[in-house]
Amino acid sequence: QVPLVESGGGSVESGGSLTLTCQASEYVADTYCMGWLRPSPEKGREAVAAFSRDGIPTVADSVKGRFTISRDESRNMIYLQMNGLKPEDTAIYYCAKWDAYYNGGRYSCISSRLEYDDAIMAQGTQVTVSS
Repeated sequence: QVPLVESGGGSVESGGSLTLTCQASEYVADTYCMGWLRPSPEKGREAVAAFSRDGIPTVADSVKGRFTISRDESRNMIYLQMNGLKPEDTAIYYCAKWDAYYNGGRYSCISSRLEYDDAIMAQGTQVTVSS
């Protein structure tokens, strides 16, 4: 059974909106974080938005105020509402599960210390934003 299945994506003009959805199989490995990753020229991968295991949402500074993550626990689904899209948001977005960065008694799902190499990832969906 596929652990993560995502849908959504597409092509929009700058300023447009898209919604991504992701459903996790009940058999997927348990991790602290679940959200979306996208490739980054500087970091390899970057986390865009995520939920922690205890339901705390986090979004990256680069998308704050534009992207919103939400979830339906009963269906093991998360959603990424992307508004105000910019050409630099163009990427393949991967729904993923990964372990948090732990430091000083605090867990972080989005951190410059994370490389996300061990993330469990869905098939990816293309988001293209034209100027």
